[in-house]
Amino acid sequence: MKRLIALFALLAPLPAAAQSWPDKPVHIVVAFTPGSATDVIGRSVANELSAKLGQTVLVENKPGAGGTIAAGQVAKAAPDGYTLLLNSSGHTVSPWIYDKLNYDTAKDLRGITLLARQPNILVVSPDKGWKTVDDLVKQAKAQPGKMSFGSAGVGSATHMNGEKFKAAAKIDVVHVPYKGTPEALNDVMGGRVEYFFSPVVSALSLIGDKRVVALANGSPTRSSVLPNVPTTEEAGYKGSAYDYWAGLFAPTGTPQPVIDKLNKALAEVLAMPEVKERLAKVGADPAPISPQDFDALVVRELKENGELVKAAGIKAQ
Repeated sequence: MKRLIALFALLAPLPAAAQSWPDKPVHIVVAFTPGSATDVIGRSVANELSAKLGQTVLVENKPGAGGTIAAGQVAKAAPDGYTLLLNSSGHTVSPWIYDKLNYDTAKDLRGITLLARQPNILVVSPDKGWKTVDDLVKQAKAQPGKMSFGSAGVGSATHMNGEKFKAAAKIDVVHVPYKGTPEALNDVMGGRVEYFFSPVVSALSLIGDKRVVALANGSPTRSSVLPNVPTTEEAGYKGSAYDYWAGLFAPTGTPQPVIDKLNKALAEVLAMPEVKERLAKVGADPAPISPQDFDALVVRELKENGELVKAAGIKAQ
């Protein structure tokens, strides 16, 4: 009996702490700069999440090294639910291109939920005369090693999307990394690189103005803002899709009731029409999933991206 009483005494504080959480502001550390797609997605849900939790949710940016600075900070934070990480799908690429991370991606952070998915759109200059993905691939195969694709930087979602398509299409093209998306788009329009998997929000107005042509969507599913643009998989290039997402993490050891409470609150927030409207403005679609499914997604992508990085010879610059 004494052992049972001692056991209950040890277990009792956890539910009590979880039930009282949060009793102070919650901090979301964004792995990228203010105004970035990931940042905009986080700020699109912060106010409504504050209302759901009954506490202020503070969003702070800690950019650098492909999101690994923020991830390292949160991974080492107290696992109490008050310091969370908002990162992108690059979270599962970083371990393969950055040496000596101060955290273990698979072990030190737990998934809470995906917030949204945002597709990359395969765009080309209208001067190329290409109408379909097959037109581009046919040209690339006729000129091995002569064509190039741009990205917003080594290891970025735009880079990984390009590498997955390159492998699936079995084409020999050169990767040209840029400082960011605007520079890559400028060089696509100027004909200095043949194509670019652009974040949809950056490409929308250019597509509308016919300054670039959208040949395909590089994501697993079609975009709600470009529903008539087929995916590269639908175009016949199996294994070409790259899933760009933004998701929320907590340090491993955070009580499961706290993670579950956050997951439930965010699912409700992401279902709100005003939040959907905000996300649509950056071409993002709400994508809430369970913590267990998010953890499984991270494990799966770590394996897939490790294989891709090795096969493509990708290294951080």
